[in-house]
Amino acid sequence: MRLGIDIGGTKIVAGLVTPEGTVRRRAYAPTPAAQGPRAVVRTVVRLARELGLDGVTCAGVGTAGVVDPDGREIAGATDTIRDWAGTPLAASLEAELGLPVRVRNDVHAFLAGELARSSWRTALGVTVGTGIGGALALDGDVVTGVRGAAGHVGHVPVAEAAGLACTCGAYGHVEAVACGPAMTAAFTALQAAGGGRPSPGDRPAGGGGQGLRLVLERARAGDADAAGVLARGGRALGSALAGVVNVWDPDVVIVGGGVLAAGELYLGPLRAALAAGVLPVLADVPVRTARLGDDAVLVGAAAAAGAACLAPMKPAAGRQAGHATGDRRTGMTWRWSGRIRPVRASRSESDRREGRA
Repeated sequence: MRLGIDIGGTKIVAGLVTPEGTVRRRAYAPTPAAQGPRAVVRTVVRLARELGLDGVTCAGVGTAGVVDPDGREIAGATDTIRDWAGTPLAASLEAELGLPVRVRNDVHAFLAGELARSSWRTALGVTVGTGIGGALALDGDVVTGVRGAAGHVGHVPVAEAAGLACTCGAYGHVEAVACGPAMTAAFTALQAAGGGRPSPGDRPAGGGGQGLRLVLERARAGDADAAGVLARGGRALGSALAGVVNVWDPDVVIVGGGVLAAGELYLGPLRAALAAGVLPVLADVPVRTARLGDDAVLVGAAAAAGAACLAPMKPAAGRQAGHATGDRRTGMTWRWSGRIRPVRASRSESDRREGRA
């Protein structure tokens, strides 16, 4: 048995996963994002112990942010979880759980989980929720890239997002027009203005879940502004994905995340824009919706951990100094890690018995 962990900005899920990819038990808790890495590690450890670790051989984690290719630390992240960039997550959890731990980006884990019991081998995965994440698989293996950042399709420039601020600090990326908060902000702007396109420089608003549900309700009730915002987001993402499909030549494009609730209001324009932008030889690449739901990250993370247990993992090289990148125009900052020590969630039972700090 393997332990799978999904660390999101608002929720942490842990599950016991069989080697065949079946999730047997699950435990949930809110993410203590404002409290930082120690609190997150404590929460993960508590959930793992609630599930029970008898017979568990390894643990896999899927988390937002850029994870170093060795699966050891968070190489870069936004401030959704305070001070998350630089967290040596694998070492921190190994110190608490006594298990080998492998960490991977949550969308990388999502795609691995979706492919685990399918015939598809080369794929493009994308999740759309409060942001847009992506992943690429080649011959059954999810590709991390040299720096762990492969597949960030949310940061592909598109014409529909021209002049709009992205959460990464740049302008014109598809995430700025096609994710939940961006579409919510666009609809709000249209309502306030009585119609028309949001002005350049408008930032995606936070709280995309509830806001997007309202947009969906209005669109289903016949509101043209709401339907138009969803269609524009779908078209923009379809255009971005078309470029990636032209480069990658996948078996399939798999779409997941909260945007699936919009159904064809979003996916129809996405498919149409994708079909219009790909080479003729790629016209038959299908777009499929995710099958595993929330379990995909658990299954993919656990599978990566199981594979890593079969071969020794390389020690993380570590960077000599941390740094941050951002844009004063948006106030959002991506932080990049330096060399830091493991975060201990609390003193272990053996430490308490032996009187160590």
